[in-house]
Amino acid sequence: MVILIKNLGNGVKNIIINDPKTYNSLSFATLKSLLNTFKKLDKDSTTKVIILEGAGKGFSAGHNLKEVKGLKKRSKYLKLFNLCSKLMIQIVEGRKPVIAKVHGAAYAAGCQLATSCDLAYSTKDATFATPGVNIGLFCSTPMVAVSRKISRKRMMKMLLTGEPINAKYAKEIGLINDCFSKSNLNKEVLKVAKTIASKSNLTIKIGKQAFYKQLEMPLRKAYAYTSKMMTLNMMSIDAHEGISAFLNKRKPKWKNK
Repeated sequence: MVILIKNLGNGVKNIIINDPKTYNSLSFATLKSLLNTFKKLDKDSTTKVIILEGAGKGFSAGHNLKEVKGLKKRSKYLKLFNLCSKLMIQIVEGRKPVIAKVHGAAYAAGCQLATSCDLAYSTKDATFATPGVNIGLFCSTPMVAVSRKISRKRMMKMLLTGEPINAKYAKEIGLINDCFSKSNLNKEVLKVAKTIASKSNLTIKIGKQAFYKQLEMPLRKAYAYTSKMMTLNMMSIDAHEGISAFLNKRKPKWKNK
């Protein structure tokens, strides 16, 4: 199977891209499987947090260039890039928080995939790149995700040179949250995932949706929109339970309603 799903307990599910022979390249088949898997878990009430990783030597090398070369027709290229975009949008607009767990390389669409996740952690020796310029194919779709996480000058350097950056620098510029030793990465990512999973599912869903929507709005519109979202959130059972629990110094019992 190209995509594996593991249940890590506490509502945490692990999606593994299992195509190490192609460095977990994002072929048509892999993209379709990932999109369907994310849609499935988004509707699953037992799933609270999703961790995404790649099997073998690294996270993902991006599109499968052998497949890309063989497409030849404009319509097939557009179908591939549109499918990839649908996956990235599903991750961002989905209700469940997604954490990228990166080791090895996350290049081109692989970098796009890691960056599209809500949080991203890596090993200290991981590398990230948008190297399309090196093969005459500018990383135009990957830059949509990455340019929304880092500054323009740093993004343009990655795009124009195609040179990889290391995990330490990726953390400094905000591409990833943090980096750890190989032996500690899984433990640290799982700790974050379980912390998020312990919160109200409903609150997380409302908050994630509001976060991404307000980013694209002018200041006044963003405040008007988030005021409405805060009001919607306040009307939930969980908000009243959370406030009561805090005031009474006890642990909240979420209803996710």
